[in-house]
Amino acid sequence: MNYLAGETSPYLLQHARNPVDWHPWCEEALERARREDKLILLSVGYSACHWCHVMAHESFEDEKTGALMNRLFVCIKVDREERPDLDKVYQLAHQLMTGRPGGWPLTAFLTPDRHTPLLIGTYYPQTRRHGMPSFTEVMEAVERHYRENTRVASEHHDALLRALAQTEPAAPPPEWIPDGRPLHMAAVEIARQHDSVHGGFGGAPKFPHPTAVEFCLRESARGGGEGLRAVAMRTLRAMAAGGFNDQLGGGFYRYTVDAAWNIPHFEKMLYDNAQLLPLYADAHRLSGDAELAAVAHRTARWVMEEMQDAAGGYYSSLDADSEGEEGRFYVWSTAQVKEILSAAEWRAARIRYGIGGAPNFEGKHHLYLHAPLEAVARELSVDIDAAKEILAGANKKLLAVRAKRVRPGLDDKILTSWNAMMIRGMAHAGGILGREDYLDSAQRAADFLHRALWTGGHLFATSRNGEARLNAYLDDYVLLADALVELVSRRWNADYLRWAVELADVVLARFADEDGGGFYFTADNHEKLLHRHKPSTDDAVPSGNGVAARVFAALARLAGEKKYGDAAGSALKMLWPGLRRHPFAHCSALCALQEHLSPGKLIILRGAPGDMAEWRRTVAHIGDPFALMLSIPAGEKNLPGLLGECKPRGAVTAYVCEGFQCGAPLEELPVLVKILGGG
Repeated sequence: MNYLAGETSPYLLQHARNPVDWHPWCEEALERARREDKLILLSVGYSACHWCHVMAHESFEDEKTGALMNRLFVCIKVDREERPDLDKVYQLAHQLMTGRPGGWPLTAFLTPDRHTPLLIGTYYPQTRRHGMPSFTEVMEAVERHYRENTRVASEHHDALLRALAQTEPAAPPPEWIPDGRPLHMAAVEIARQHDSVHGGFGGAPKFPHPTAVEFCLRESARGGGEGLRAVAMRTLRAMAAGGFNDQLGGGFYRYTVDAAWNIPHFEKMLYDNAQLLPLYADAHRLSGDAELAAVAHRTARWVMEEMQDAAGGYYSSLDADSEGEEGRFYVWSTAQVKEILSAAEWRAARIRYGIGGAPNFEGKHHLYLHAPLEAVARELSVDIDAAKEILAGANKKLLAVRAKRVRPGLDDKILTSWNAMMIRGMAHAGGILGREDYLDSAQRAADFLHRALWTGGHLFATSRNGEARLNAYLDDYVLLADALVELVSRRWNADYLRWAVELADVVLARFADEDGGGFYFTADNHEKLLHRHKPSTDDAVPSGNGVAARVFAALARLAGEKKYGDAAGSALKMLWPGLRRHPFAHCSALCALQEHLSPGKLIILRGAPGDMAEWRRTVAHIGDPFALMLSIPAGEKNLPGLLGECKPRGAVTAYVCEGFQCGAPLEELPVLVKILGGG
């Protein structure tokens, strides 16, 4: 019997009709494995995963394969986006056992008692090919090995636990004096790994590494060198120009299979776009480049139009596949484009997107910026503005035709951590680009999370169809607190600040490692797993401890609570050995270290909202681009810490704070401009 029909995860529901007796990860399934002394076949994936679909079609939908799975194992399906706790543990085990990074689908064969993987891999083909055994051969071999080697399984368990423990951050030095050496080491490592031709880091496949780009922008803005700014700008411009960026509809894909950012793996993930959106706004703020702002606007529009639920939350992802083919929704034949466009539009699109050349994706064209606008203008004998207008008309027609195609699958579950990142990204971009609609979008999402996923001081990790499920993880708490601080800095809301403090207090009470410092990924009342992980390095999303170090430092200033400053220091101290050894892998922690060594300015405005808006617009592009600015209405009472000390006086009163000290009240805008470096 398949037990997935009652689940809310779209990924699990994709497997609800398989001829496999799938269970979700639950005590009933684990008890059955113990009772029947059967190995657990654990399959971890997510709904937008192309190779997950391939293995499902080949094996999980096959009656004969399903029958063998049911006979030999207790089969458990896990959505890695709902259960990152399980995914992190078994991805780490895969790396330790194989010497290679894992991926999805993750396929693990676990002992029934202690859930130790005896064998762990990713995709297994239905039949032997490319030197890989068939899935059937693998299943039969591992089950036979278990029956014949029970003592070895116990020894393997103990050895794996020791190996997992050694992957955790090393003990920090008892005497810890932070300095800027990791920042300098990171700059050297980033320069070494940077692709000076195509932008980004390393070769194919090419991932965006947004935390590294953020570090480059922040460090260069603080005087860390023009070289880092050049790395960030080259990377952002290359990603925007390539097929990595949806040139018609906006939004970025997961990664590209080539080094030049042109041919993507076509899934679109909320977390990638949540991190890239604010970076393009920052890059525009630092450079004045209107094209970078345009990329941010297209990304934000795509998120609001296609990825935001009517109730306010943001959806998780769009599939890579449609009609059973990867990229089918996005690619074009030459004949299709010629038929849709006018003669002038065709000539413009042919030059701009390289459609006249050889197809670049399985006999079709995936659009990327092949030539600059100047080349289009020369081809059509028009000026740049006219070329832009002609291309805009072509894009509008192509997008209208594309909209009629069968769309990629949508994973419409609402994940707290990914929503938090998009709230922060949308608020950040809205503040820099002066877009109230972006701030409205962020606020609607924050209100949804508060209404649907926060109950009695308890946060849930996911929601779908009105049902909130699963205890939240460290990432959920700290990313949401970080998002609320960003939102408060762009649009004052005392309730959001109080909520951020409440979230921080739960982290201190439930996630802290009192002995080793920092925070565990799971709370102290979480289900006991094979290993309790303490995240330090960045992955596709920033490290929970790196984010914690930054947001606790911010809350220490805003709330005036020493315990938050101590927590920020504890996280940084725990991260310190890793920062010294592998700084590139700890870029979110590097950003926290930047703030620790040289806290940015905190600008507090008090007055009437309309009057403060004018002051805010005037100083928005002056001085430190990463300064925190709060516009607090004059009538706001019972403010904590520094905020309470900054009293309103005239129509608008400004305070410029360094660390935990604020300067004298300023009641004249030109004086504030001069202090911030604007003349």
